[in-house]
Amino acid sequence: MPDYSTRTAHILSRIHELAAISEDATGATVTRRFGTPAFLKGRDLVQGWFEAAGLETRLDGIGNLRGRLASRRPRAKTFVLASHIDTVVNAGKYDGPLGVLMGLDLVESIIQQGLDLPFHLELIAFSDEEGVRFHITYLGSKVVTGAFDPALLQRIDADGITLAQAIDEMGGNTAQLAADALPPTEWLGYFELHIEQGPVLWESGVPVALVTAIAGQQRMELTWTGMAGHAGTVPMPMRQDALAAASEFVLATEAFALAHGHGLVATVGQLRIPYSASNVIPGQVIHSFDLRSPDADQLAAAYAGIQTQAEALAARRGVGLTWQLVQATAPVQCDHELNRLLGQAIAAGGYEVVGLVSGAGHDAVPASAVAPATMAFIRCYKGISHNPLENVEAADVAAAMAVAERFLLELKDAHN
Repeated sequence: MPDYSTRTAHILSRIHELAAISEDATGATVTRRFGTPAFLKGRDLVQGWFEAAGLETRLDGIGNLRGRLASRRPRAKTFVLASHIDTVVNAGKYDGPLGVLMGLDLVESIIQQGLDLPFHLELIAFSDEEGVRFHITYLGSKVVTGAFDPALLQRIDADGITLAQAIDEMGGNTAQLAADALPPTEWLGYFELHIEQGPVLWESGVPVALVTAIAGQQRMELTWTGMAGHAGTVPMPMRQDALAAASEFVLATEAFALAHGHGLVATVGQLRIPYSASNVIPGQVIHSFDLRSPDADQLAAAYAGIQTQAEALAARRGVGLTWQLVQATAPVQCDHELNRLLGQAIAAGGYEVVGLVSGAGHDAVPASAVAPATMAFIRCYKGISHNPLENVEAADVAAAMAVAERFLLELKDAHN
């Protein structure tokens, strides 16, 4: 019987080693944004582990780390194991890297056992899933799936650096991006291991679950433009306070999401006030707006309804409003057959088969457009994520490892 406890300890040791690499020089927090020196140093570490495992390893044009275990079967297709190694700012250790390093352990086990797989196995550490630097998610997986839009190369970060420049600076190749896609005819499927980022498994005590669907997302940037003025001289009824308008919008969208419920969530996570000062009425406010739902009709209706409310709010307060859609992804249903095999693997481990809808986005979203795709969620501490308190228990990781390995063996048998 495989010693999953020892293997889990090895995975978690690697997690801690990778987490020590951060843009925060003190090491107090984990931050590895796409293309930064910390990201590149972390990727180099993981690349060394890929190569030591015996994988055919390469970096593609956007900086994805890709390791391939080739099948000896003629006309074999490719099954992809993947997650990401970039992080949000002030992140936890496990969101993304845990899936990559669990995938690496699975591949190492297959190599050590000398198994002859009827498909190629490609392990990918995606370079940018979070979208923190350029505010576009899934950059790495969009390249692999052939969904990358070259117009994105002109996106700029907070320092005025374009995505094209960032790729060049990190040693990538923008001319290679189209060729880096795995053609749809060559895909067998996609599987991603990830912490749940929610409290369901933590509360239930179940270590692992199958993901049935992933919520759709709308990401917007809103700019409220009023009139800057002296805080002591402009009477309250005569003000065009952009921050007051933005603040009312935040509370109105919170109320909208609470009223409509059933999986709808709305978040303003970033807010910027140009030329701000304690004695100046804010003349302009720029902020993000993130809207999600697993129901496409609900998402579309909420988008239209909140935009209408925002325009009415701006008119009532006498401020300008620019509403820019930055990114839109439709809800995704995970593949029925892969979920059947994954459910069998969970049940064979003696666990309740729990199906969950992911409110968070994942690289499985673009993958699902070209191949059957599914995910397994791993229980995490109180469901906390995107936070330094993010944590997992070794027993849960070991249980998920056993399930994932059984799933791959069932997939192997199904295609022999």
